[in-house]
Amino acid sequence: MKALVLAGGAGSRLRPITHTSAKQLVPVANKPVLFYGLEAIRDAGVREVGIVVGDTAAEIEQAVGDGSAFGLQVTYLPQDAPRGLAHAVLIAREYLGDDDFVMYLGDNFVVGGIDGLVDRFRAERPQAQIMLTRVSDPSAFGVAELDSEGRVVGLEEKPEHPKSDLALVGVYLFSSAVHEAVARLKPSWRGELEITDAIQWLLDHGHRVESTVISGYWKDTGNVTDMLEVNRLVLESVEPSVRGEVDAASELIGRVVVEAGATVTGSRIVGPVIVGAGSRVRDSYLGPFTSIDRDCAVVDSEIEYSIVLRGASIVGVGRIECSLIGREAEVTPAPRVPKAHRLVLGDHSKVQIGT
Repeated sequence: MKALVLAGGAGSRLRPITHTSAKQLVPVANKPVLFYGLEAIRDAGVREVGIVVGDTAAEIEQAVGDGSAFGLQVTYLPQDAPRGLAHAVLIAREYLGDDDFVMYLGDNFVVGGIDGLVDRFRAERPQAQIMLTRVSDPSAFGVAELDSEGRVVGLEEKPEHPKSDLALVGVYLFSSAVHEAVARLKPSWRGELEITDAIQWLLDHGHRVESTVISGYWKDTGNVTDMLEVNRLVLESVEPSVRGEVDAASELIGRVVVEAGATVTGSRIVGPVIVGAGSRVRDSYLGPFTSIDRDCAVVDSEIEYSIVLRGASIVGVGRIECSLIGREAEVTPAPRVPKAHRLVLGDHSKVQIGT
Protein backbone atom coordinates (compact mmCIF):
# COMPACT_ATOMS: atom_id res chain seq x y z
CA MET A 1 0.00 0.00 0.00
CA LYS A 2 1.10 3.54 -0.79
CA ALA A 3 -0.08 6.92 0.44
CA LEU A 4 -1.09 9.99 -1.53
CA VAL A 5 -0.86 13.17 0.54
CA LEU A 6 -2.44 16.34 -0.84
CA ALA A 7 -0.42 19.46 -0.04
CA GLY A 8 -1.12 21.70 -3.00
CA GLY A 9 -4.06 23.83 -1.80
CA ALA A 10 -3.87 27.61 -1.63
CA GLY A 11 -5.15 28.01 1.95
CA SER A 12 -7.38 30.98 1.18
CA ARG A 13 -9.22 30.69 4.52
CA LEU A 14 -5.97 31.18 6.45
CA ARG A 15 -4.88 34.34 4.67
CA PRO A 16 -2.81 36.43 5.20
CA ILE A 17 -0.74 33.71 6.95
CA THR A 18 -0.79 31.57 3.79
CA HIS A 19 0.29 34.39 1.49
CA THR A 20 3.83 33.53 2.61
CA SER A 21 3.52 29.98 3.91
CA ALA A 22 1.93 26.67 2.91
CA LYS A 23 -1.20 26.05 4.95
CA GLN A 24 -0.05 22.48 5.64
CA LEU A 25 3.03 23.86 7.41
CA VAL A 26 1.22 26.16 9.83
CA PRO A 27 2.16 24.65 13.22
CA VAL A 28 -0.01 23.39 16.03
CA ALA A 29 1.90 22.78 19.28
CA ASN A 30 4.94 23.99 17.32
CA LYS A 31 4.76 21.18 14.73
CA PRO A 32 3.35 21.57 11.21
CA VAL A 33 -0.06 20.00 10.66
CA LEU A 34 1.34 18.05 7.70
CA PHE A 35 3.83 16.26 9.97
CA TYR A 36 1.02 14.77 12.09
CA GLY A 37 -0.47 13.24 8.95
CA LEU A 38 2.86 11.82 7.77
CA GLU A 39 3.41 10.27 11.19
CA ALA A 40 -0.07 8.72 11.14
CA ILE A 41 0.65 7.19 7.72
CA ARG A 42 3.95 5.76 8.95
CA ASP A 43 2.36 4.38 12.10
CA ALA A 44 -0.22 2.58 9.94
CA GLY A 45 2.61 0.67 8.26
CA VAL A 46 2.73 2.60 4.98
CA ARG A 47 6.19 3.63 3.82
CA GLU A 48 5.89 4.94 0.24
CA VAL A 49 4.30 8.39 0.08
CA GLY A 50 3.55 10.60 -2.90
CA ILE A 51 2.99 14.25 -1.95
CA VAL A 52 0.99 16.35 -4.39
CA VAL A 53 2.43 19.88 -4.36
CA GLY A 54 1.54 23.19 -6.03
CA ASP A 55 2.79 26.76 -5.70
CA THR A 56 4.33 26.06 -2.28
CA ALA A 57 6.27 23.01 -3.51
CA ALA A 58 9.69 24.39 -2.55
CA GLU A 59 8.60 25.07 1.02
CA ILE A 60 6.98 21.63 1.40
CA GLU A 61 10.05 19.90 -0.01
CA GLN A 62 12.39 21.82 2.27
CA ALA A 63 10.33 20.86 5.34
CA VAL A 64 9.77 17.17 4.51
CA GLY A 65 12.87 16.35 2.47
CA ASP A 66 13.11 12.79 1.23
CA GLY A 67 10.91 11.59 4.08
CA SER A 68 13.66 9.71 5.90
CA ALA A 69 13.16 11.82 9.03
CA PHE A 70 9.67 10.27 9.26
CA GLY A 71 10.72 6.77 8.25
CA LEU A 72 9.15 7.30 4.81
CA GLN A 73 10.15 7.31 1.14
CA VAL A 74 8.69 10.50 -0.35
CA THR A 75 8.08 11.31 -4.02
CA TYR A 76 6.83 14.77 -5.04
CA LEU A 77 4.06 15.03 -7.63
CA PRO A 78 3.62 18.55 -9.08
CA GLN A 79 0.08 19.81 -9.76
CA ASP A 80 -0.26 22.93 -11.92
CA ALA A 81 -3.32 24.16 -10.01
CA PRO A 82 -5.82 22.82 -7.45
CA ARG A 83 -8.33 21.05 -9.69
CA GLY A 84 -10.08 18.79 -7.20
CA LEU A 85 -9.15 15.78 -5.11
CA ALA A 86 -9.81 13.37 -7.96
CA HIS A 87 -7.43 15.36 -10.17
CA ALA A 88 -4.69 14.61 -7.64
CA VAL A 89 -5.40 10.90 -8.11
CA LEU A 90 -5.32 11.40 -11.88
CA ILE A 91 -1.86 12.98 -11.93
CA ALA A 92 -0.57 10.34 -9.50
CA ARG A 93 -1.66 7.45 -11.72
CA GLU A 94 1.84 6.40 -12.78
CA TYR A 95 3.23 6.69 -9.25
CA LEU A 96 0.40 4.69 -7.68
CA GLY A 97 0.39 1.95 -10.31
CA ASP A 98 -2.00 -0.84 -9.32
CA ASP A 99 -1.29 -0.54 -5.61
CA ASP A 100 -3.91 0.12 -2.96
CA PHE A 101 -3.45 3.56 -1.45
CA VAL A 102 -4.60 5.83 1.33
CA MET A 103 -5.34 9.42 0.31
CA TYR A 104 -4.74 11.90 3.12
CA LEU A 105 -5.48 15.62 2.98
CA GLY A 106 -2.38 17.35 4.30
CA ASP A 107 -4.25 19.99 6.31
CA ASN A 108 -6.50 17.50 8.13
CA PHE A 109 -6.02 16.29 11.68
CA VAL A 110 -7.36 12.94 12.91
CA VAL A 111 -6.94 12.01 16.56
CA GLY A 112 -5.85 8.44 17.15
CA GLY A 113 -4.30 7.95 13.72
CA ILE A 114 -5.53 5.73 10.89
CA ASP A 115 -4.20 2.31 11.91
CA GLY A 116 -7.64 0.80 12.44
CA LEU A 117 -8.94 2.15 9.12
CA VAL A 118 -6.00 0.72 7.18
CA ASP A 119 -6.23 -2.65 8.96
CA ARG A 120 -9.93 -2.91 8.16
CA PHE A 121 -9.35 -2.09 4.50
CA ARG A 122 -6.66 -4.72 4.20
CA ALA A 123 -8.88 -7.33 5.86
CA GLU A 124 -12.18 -6.63 4.07
CA ARG A 125 -10.87 -5.56 0.63
CA PRO A 126 -13.55 -3.10 -0.55
CA GLN A 127 -12.83 -0.93 -3.59
CA ALA A 128 -13.13 2.18 -1.45
CA GLN A 129 -13.37 2.97 2.23
CA ILE A 130 -14.31 6.37 3.62
CA MET A 131 -14.43 7.99 7.05
CA LEU A 132 -17.47 9.99 8.05
CA THR A 133 -18.30 12.29 10.93
CA ARG A 134 -21.40 14.24 11.91
CA VAL A 135 -21.17 18.00 11.35
CA SER A 136 -23.46 20.94 12.02
CA ASP A 137 -23.11 22.41 8.50
CA PRO A 138 -22.86 19.54 6.01
CA SER A 139 -23.29 21.87 3.02
CA ALA A 140 -19.63 22.87 3.49
CA PHE A 141 -18.37 19.30 2.96
CA GLY A 142 -18.65 16.22 0.84
CA VAL A 143 -21.72 14.43 2.22
CA ALA A 144 -22.58 10.72 2.28
CA GLU A 145 -26.06 9.19 2.37
CA LEU A 146 -26.46 5.81 4.10
CA ASP A 147 -29.34 3.37 3.88
CA SER A 148 -31.13 1.83 6.86
CA GLU A 149 -28.39 -0.82 7.17
CA GLY A 150 -25.57 1.73 7.15
CA ARG A 151 -24.43 1.12 3.57
CA VAL A 152 -23.25 4.02 1.45
CA VAL A 153 -25.81 4.73 -1.28
CA GLY A 154 -24.89 8.21 -2.45
CA LEU A 155 -22.41 11.06 -2.19
CA GLU A 156 -22.48 14.76 -3.04
CA GLU A 157 -19.89 17.52 -2.86
CA LYS A 158 -20.99 20.60 -0.89
CA PRO A 159 -24.71 20.09 -1.64
CA GLU A 160 -27.15 22.96 -1.29
CA HIS A 161 -29.65 20.59 0.33
CA PRO A 162 -27.66 17.85 2.14
CA LYS A 163 -29.30 14.44 2.50
CA SER A 164 -27.51 13.77 5.79
CA ASP A 165 -25.20 15.37 8.31
CA LEU A 166 -22.41 12.88 7.58
CA ALA A 167 -19.36 14.65 6.16
CA LEU A 168 -16.42 12.90 4.56
CA VAL A 169 -13.27 13.17 6.65
CA GLY A 170 -10.12 13.88 4.65
CA VAL A 171 -8.84 10.28 4.68
CA TYR A 172 -9.83 7.79 1.96
CA LEU A 173 -8.64 4.29 1.02
CA PHE A 174 -8.86 2.95 -2.52
CA SER A 175 -8.01 -0.06 -4.60
CA SER A 176 -6.80 0.46 -8.17
CA ALA A 177 -10.47 0.36 -9.29
CA VAL A 178 -10.71 4.08 -8.54
CA HIS A 179 -8.47 4.94 -11.49
CA GLU A 180 -11.13 3.96 -14.01
CA ALA A 181 -13.66 6.04 -12.11
CA VAL A 182 -11.39 9.08 -12.08
CA ALA A 183 -10.58 8.72 -15.78
CA ARG A 184 -14.28 8.95 -16.63
CA LEU A 185 -15.06 12.07 -14.59
CA LYS A 186 -16.04 15.46 -15.92
CA PRO A 187 -15.53 18.69 -13.96
CA SER A 188 -18.28 19.51 -11.48
CA TRP A 189 -20.15 22.80 -11.24
CA ARG A 190 -17.13 24.01 -9.26
CA GLY A 191 -14.86 23.25 -12.20
CA GLU A 192 -13.10 20.47 -10.30
CA LEU A 193 -12.79 16.70 -10.53
CA GLU A 194 -14.58 15.62 -7.36
CA ILE A 195 -13.53 12.55 -5.39
CA THR A 196 -17.17 12.20 -4.30
CA ASP A 197 -18.14 11.76 -7.97
CA ALA A 198 -15.46 9.09 -8.35
CA ILE A 199 -16.77 7.18 -5.34
CA GLN A 200 -20.33 7.56 -6.67
CA TRP A 201 -19.13 6.07 -9.97
CA LEU A 202 -17.79 3.07 -8.07
CA LEU A 203 -21.16 2.64 -6.37
CA ASP A 204 -23.07 2.97 -9.64
CA HIS A 205 -20.92 0.28 -11.23
CA GLY A 206 -21.37 -2.28 -8.52
CA HIS A 207 -18.17 -1.77 -6.56
CA ARG A 208 -18.20 -2.07 -2.80
CA VAL A 209 -17.72 1.12 -0.81
CA GLU A 210 -17.45 0.81 2.97
CA SER A 211 -17.69 3.59 5.53
CA THR A 212 -16.77 4.18 9.14
CA VAL A 213 -18.54 6.83 11.20
CA ILE A 214 -15.98 8.15 13.64
CA SER A 215 -16.94 9.53 17.01
CA GLY A 216 -13.43 10.73 17.74
CA TYR A 217 -11.87 14.00 16.80
CA TRP A 218 -11.29 15.34 13.31
CA LYS A 219 -10.62 18.82 12.05
CA ASP A 220 -9.98 20.42 8.69
CA THR A 221 -7.47 23.03 9.85
CA GLY A 222 -8.40 25.41 7.05
CA ASN A 223 -9.39 28.34 9.26
CA VAL A 224 -8.14 30.07 12.38
CA THR A 225 -10.89 28.77 14.67
CA ASP A 226 -10.11 25.17 13.80
CA MET A 227 -6.35 25.74 14.04
CA LEU A 228 -6.75 27.04 17.58
CA GLU A 229 -8.99 24.12 18.51
CA VAL A 230 -6.50 21.54 17.19
CA ASN A 231 -3.72 23.37 19.01
CA ARG A 232 -5.77 23.08 22.20
CA LEU A 233 -6.32 19.38 21.66
CA VAL A 234 -2.66 18.58 21.01
CA LEU A 235 -1.48 20.64 23.97
CA GLU A 236 -3.83 18.63 26.21
CA SER A 237 -1.51 15.67 25.76
CA VAL A 238 1.89 17.33 26.27
CA GLU A 239 4.09 16.28 29.16
CA PRO A 240 5.80 19.02 31.19
CA SER A 241 9.42 19.54 30.24
CA VAL A 242 11.84 22.35 31.05
CA ARG A 243 15.05 22.29 29.02
CA GLY A 244 15.40 26.03 28.74
CA GLU A 245 16.12 28.56 31.50
CA VAL A 246 13.45 29.60 34.01
CA ASP A 247 14.41 32.05 36.75
CA ALA A 248 13.32 31.90 40.39
CA ALA A 249 10.91 34.80 39.92
CA SER A 250 8.84 32.82 37.41
CA GLU A 251 6.03 30.36 38.10
CA LEU A 252 5.13 27.38 35.90
CA ILE A 253 1.77 25.74 36.59
CA GLY A 254 0.57 22.52 35.00
CA ARG A 255 1.80 21.08 31.70
CA VAL A 256 4.39 23.56 30.48
CA VAL A 257 7.13 22.86 27.93
CA VAL A 258 10.10 25.23 27.77
CA GLU A 259 12.34 24.04 24.95
CA ALA A 260 16.13 24.22 24.96
CA GLY A 261 17.45 27.73 24.41
CA ALA A 262 14.24 29.43 25.57
CA THR A 263 14.31 31.79 28.57
CA VAL A 264 11.53 32.67 30.99
CA THR A 265 12.07 35.51 33.47
CA GLY A 266 9.67 37.15 35.89
CA SER A 267 6.68 35.47 34.26
CA ARG A 268 3.74 33.23 35.08
CA ILE A 269 2.83 30.40 32.71
CA VAL A 270 -0.31 28.32 33.20
CA GLY A 271 -0.33 25.24 30.99
CA PRO A 272 -0.78 23.56 28.77
CA VAL A 273 1.71 25.86 27.04
CA ILE A 274 4.76 25.34 24.86
CA VAL A 275 7.57 27.88 24.51
CA GLY A 276 9.79 27.17 21.52
CA ALA A 277 13.55 27.06 21.30
CA GLY A 278 15.25 30.43 21.35
CA SER A 279 12.16 32.31 22.50
CA ARG A 280 12.15 34.66 25.47
CA VAL A 281 9.28 35.39 27.81
CA ARG A 282 9.80 38.28 30.23
CA ASP A 283 7.48 39.90 32.75
CA SER A 284 4.51 38.26 31.04
CA TYR A 285 1.61 35.88 31.52
CA LEU A 286 1.03 32.93 29.18
CA GLY A 287 -2.35 31.31 29.65
CA PRO A 288 -3.61 27.83 28.76
CA PHE A 289 -3.56 26.46 25.21
CA THR A 290 -0.87 28.79 23.90
CA SER A 291 1.96 27.79 21.56
CA ILE A 292 4.92 30.12 21.18
CA ASP A 293 7.10 29.04 18.24
CA ARG A 294 10.88 29.37 18.18
CA ASP A 295 12.75 32.69 18.30
CA CYS A 296 9.77 34.71 19.54
CA ALA A 297 9.67 37.45 22.17
CA VAL A 298 6.82 38.01 24.64
CA VAL A 299 7.60 40.95 26.91
CA ASP A 300 5.35 42.70 29.43
CA SER A 301 2.27 41.11 27.83
CA GLU A 302 -0.52 38.62 28.40
CA ILE A 303 -1.58 35.98 25.86
CA GLU A 304 -3.90 33.00 26.07
CA TYR A 305 -5.46 30.37 23.74
CA SER A 306 -3.31 31.50 20.82
CA ILE A 307 -0.67 30.42 18.32
CA VAL A 308 2.39 32.62 17.81
CA LEU A 309 4.53 31.72 14.82
CA ARG A 310 8.31 31.85 14.43
CA GLY A 311 10.11 35.12 15.12
CA ALA A 312 7.06 37.10 16.23
CA SER A 313 7.40 39.84 18.84
CA ILE A 314 4.72 40.87 21.37
CA VAL A 315 5.79 43.73 23.60
CA GLY A 316 3.79 45.80 26.08
CA VAL A 317 0.38 44.48 25.11
CA GLY A 318 -2.25 44.19 27.85
CA ARG A 319 -4.00 41.01 26.70
CA ILE A 320 -4.28 38.87 23.59
CA GLU A 321 -6.51 35.81 23.22
CA CYS A 322 -7.91 33.53 20.50
CA SER A 323 -5.30 34.79 18.04
CA LEU A 324 -3.00 33.47 15.31
CA ILE A 325 0.04 35.72 14.98
CA GLY A 326 2.20 35.23 11.90
CA ARG A 327 5.93 34.86 11.36
CA GLU A 328 8.07 37.88 12.23
CA ALA A 329 4.94 39.86 13.18
CA GLU A 330 5.30 42.72 15.65
CA VAL A 331 2.56 43.55 18.16
CA THR A 332 3.04 46.70 20.26
CA PRO A 333 0.77 49.21 22.02
CA ALA A 334 -0.30 52.37 20.24
CA PRO A 335 0.82 55.78 21.58
CA ARG A 336 -1.37 57.03 24.42
CA VAL A 337 -1.87 60.45 22.81
CA PRO A 338 -3.67 60.80 20.55
CA LYS A 339 -5.68 57.70 21.38
CA ALA A 340 -5.66 55.81 18.09
CA HIS A 341 -4.90 52.43 16.57
CA ARG A 342 -2.12 52.15 13.99
CA LEU A 343 -2.43 49.14 11.72
CA VAL A 344 -0.42 47.62 8.89
CA LEU A 345 -2.51 44.67 7.68
CA GLY A 346 -2.14 42.24 4.81
CA ASP A 347 -4.93 41.27 2.45
CA HIS A 348 -7.77 39.26 4.03
CA SER A 349 -6.67 40.18 7.56
CA LYS A 350 -9.20 40.23 10.39
CA VAL A 351 -8.85 42.54 13.38
CA GLN A 352 -11.06 42.95 16.43
CA ILE A 353 -10.39 46.11 18.45
CA GLY A 354 -11.72 46.65 21.97
CA THR A 355 -13.22 50.03 22.74
